[in-house]
Amino acid sequence: MRTLTRPGGKAYWVVLTATLVLFTVAFLVPLLWVLLGAFKPPAELAQQPPTILPQTWEPGAYADAWNYMDLGKFFLNTIVVAFGAWAVQMAVIVPAAYALSKLKPLFGNVVLGLMLATLMLPATALLVPVYLTLTDLDLLNNPAGIWLPAAANALNVYLLKRFFDQIPEELLEAARIDGAGTWTTLIRIVLPISRPILAVVSIFTVVAAWKDFIWPLLVFPDPAKQTLSVALQRFAPDTPINLLLAGLVLASLPMVALFLAFQRHILAGLTAGSIKG
Repeated sequence: MRTLTRPGGKAYWVVLTATLVLFTVAFLVPLLWVLLGAFKPPAELAQQPPTILPQTWEPGAYADAWNYMDLGKFFLNTIVVAFGAWAVQMAVIVPAAYALSKLKPLFGNVVLGLMLATLMLPATALLVPVYLTLTDLDLLNNPAGIWLPAAANALNVYLLKRFFDQIPEELLEAARIDGAGTWTTLIRIVLPISRPILAVVSIFTVVAAWKDFIWPLLVFPDPAKQTLSVALQRFAPDTPINLLLAGLVLASLPMVALFLAFQRHILAGLTAGSIKG
């Protein structure tokens, strides 16, 4: 048992290597199947046993999928929805987290506890009341119908607050002595040193809005204003399977690129809140 738990033990490295290999295979095999499946003709995708590499390559499938489903329009819709949700959410949760962490409002811990309690509610339980509210406000077929419900995110408020808690009070006090007000301190002192955690919550927000299906399906009954996830599902019954797979790959590429671009900041942000500074 001691051999397994000691980092230098042989059993430790065997278990670690096997675990990493299994997780790598579990994540990569579906991605490779979708990526390569788009290059196969529909008949080959349906044959049994399935082939790993395409026997007949169709490199034009991605261009055909883009044109057949008019993905450019739905990409634009999704970009507007995702980055609008990010902007609105940042405008709400950053001041909220800063106030709870540094301004110490009355009953601040109670407010934070009530926020975190909302995480216990399943998202489906909120669909009907929020949808009825948007209907009363005439926000259907309007991106604001996605932005406003996404504005308050208890998990991201908590992550930001935990990071802000690690910022030394002496730093903020020095800014106040120099004449900086609350907003100046937040914008010029706190935000620049909070880039790692801001990258984390930004990725969480954009990815959640990009991949969401149920809520955009309800908010955008007009097919011309739908997001990629809803449009691909609508095209699925009448689209060749290889073109549908190509569309899924194209829809995933921006989020993969976003994660790779901000990977260093994301890892730093996820570990920073656990280090007492």
